[in-house]
Parts: sequence; C-alpha cells; structure tokens
Amino acid sequence: MTDFMTALPVILIQPTYPGDLQAKGVHFQSTCNLCRDSHKTQVWLCFLVLSFLSTSTSAAFVPVPNTSHAQSCLKSLKNAIEKSDAMLYAPSANDVEKNCKVMSLRCYIWELLVVIMEEEIVGPKANCIFDFNARLPKDNFVGCRPCEAYSLKNITVFLDRLNNLLEEMTTQWNTLNIMNKT
Repeated sequence: MTDFMTALPVILIQPTYPGDLQAKGVHFQSTCNLCRDSHKTQVWLCFLVLSFLSTSTSAAFVPVPNTSHAQSCLKSLKNAIEKSDAMLYAPSANDVEKNCKVMSLRCYIWELLVVIMEEEIVGPKANCIFDFNARLPKDNFVGCRPCEAYSLKNITVFLDRLNNLLEEMTTQWNTLNIMNKT
C-alpha cells in the first residue's frame, strides 16, 4: 500500500450523487516532500479517500423504511380520512419501478398529509404520519416519476393502493432484517 500511495501523490476522485448531472472533481495533493513520504499521512489519505468513495456509492442506495408502524397509524386514521372527497395522486403497483418504491411511498405520504390537514385531523393519530414522513429518506430519486405524473383517484382507491404498497414494503423490510440477522 505504501508503494501505491508513493507512486500516486495526486488522487482524483469523481463522486457522483443522485440528481447531479455532472460529477465534481476533488483533488488531493501533498505539497511537501516530508508529508508525501510520511506513513501517517498516507494512511489518513487512504482513510479520507475511502470515506468519500463510500458516501458517494451509498448515496444511490435508498434503504427500505420500516413501514409496519405506518400501517397501524393508517388503520387508526381510516375512519377520519375516508370522509375526504379529495382526488389524490395514487400510483398503482404496475406504475412504480422497483427502485422507486420509496419515492412512491413519499408521494402517498405527502398526499395523506394534505388530507390530514384539509380534514383538520389532529392528535397522536395525525402526528404518527407526520413523524413517519420525517423519517423517510430525503434523497433525490433520479429516474423516478414525480408524484404528479400518476393518475388521480378517490380516497378509497388511494387507501387501497397505499395499504398494498405498505404491506409489500413491510414484507421486504422484514425479509431484509431476517437476512441481516443470519
């Protein structure tokens, strides 16, 4: 490793993040010969480079959130929400690509928050959905359709599709947890 770092005193990294159209270059260059030959500097430089690489590659992965709590929140809100006559963006299971499930869930939750505010639902039941929304990944979902690209549906179809998505994601989350434990 020392030979590699000595042979390459300049390192160019091109981290890319979802949503960036152009990679940004980052240059690391040791300016003094004493620092360039220092083993500690080389170790720290490797650590720094690996840190940048790990953050740039993991940014594209969007973890599946634990949706089981959101399911129970939605069940407790169902009677109050069903009173709404709003037309809401509701992607069907066929509309959503595999890598866009979390973005689709964000669309549903945003629409649900609108209904909660319009119907003036307050208290722990509503707070549960607000808290779940705050925990959803805020990543820029490159390649995913915006919420407005989906068809408008009544509250019954909206809730049915949202429940189906939550069940699918809960199953996926539970499967991932089982795999991580083994």
